Amino acid sequence: MTLHPFIEAEKRGGHNVKRACELLKVSRAAFYARRTADPGPRAVRDAELAEKITEVHSASRDSCGAPRIHAALRRDGDRCGRRRIARLMRQAGLEGRHRKRRHRTTIPDLQAAGRPDLVLRDFTPDRAGLDARWCGDITYIPTGEGRLYLATVIDIASRRVVGWAAADHLRAELVADALRTACQTRRPSGTALFHSDRGCQYTSREFAIMASEFGIRLSVGRTGQCWDNALAESFLATLKRELPGDRPWPSRAAARTAIFEWIEGWYNIRRLHSSLGYRSPAEYEAALAA
Repeated sequence: MTLHPFIEAEKRGGHNVKRACELLKVSRAAFYARRTADPGPRAVRDAELAEKITEVHSASRDSCGAPRIHAALRRDGDRCGRRRIARLMRQAGLEGRHRKRRHRTTIPDLQAAGRPDLVLRDFTPDRAGLDARWCGDITYIPTGEGRLYLATVIDIASRRVVGWAAADHLRAELVADALRTACQTRRPSGTALFHSDRGCQYTSREFAIMASEFGIRLSVGRTGQCWDNALAESFLATLKRELPGDRPWPSRAAARTAIFEWIEGWYNIRRLHSSLGYRSPAEYEAALAA
């Protein structure tokens, strides 16, 4: 016999409900809650939060985990704990995208001319203002036609991707195209600095000539020290983790379209960054301008 019919039988027989609950080691509150079948305030609140969590998770292309969903809900006035959000996400079968193993695309040129490290691992967002310090790196996206290589230029102050280029090769012109796009789009008023690793593309003569044409100073980290270019490394890990699709894209064109939509439609405009006080790069730049 189940719990509910037993206690009901005890009540109909003139017995005390309290005593029956004591015998079965359940609370009277639990009995009456089950009897009325009305959810309590906490259950109602959990249901409301679960619906909002699902909306935010879907809007992020199923990429956001509990910390960013927590920040997004707080921005909308929902006061709730991060652990509660994590619990509701587990119950709903939702999770953020996790970092995958990164394959090597940087090949150092041991014969390249030495350049100084002008950043020294200082990636503080607003240390020097917009378009004063940039950084970049290279990654690849697998497709049915082969790899699509991506080079980026990121504004250290706002975390915004200010330039990028994609191609089916790893020649120096790939990184040169990304930096040229950044210069033509942002048109920095002063002498901007571009920081990278010691990959042969970034230490090539072709890249140095193109940078000098736009008045860009070049800075490089040490060989084998990923933390010397941590911001660019972190961005590429985020892109590989959050870019939709767990299988190779059918073509390079499809992958390029997906990258464009992710960078220009999501990352730069809407994605919240913990280093920016959980604001998007566009919001952060607007605040600096104001």
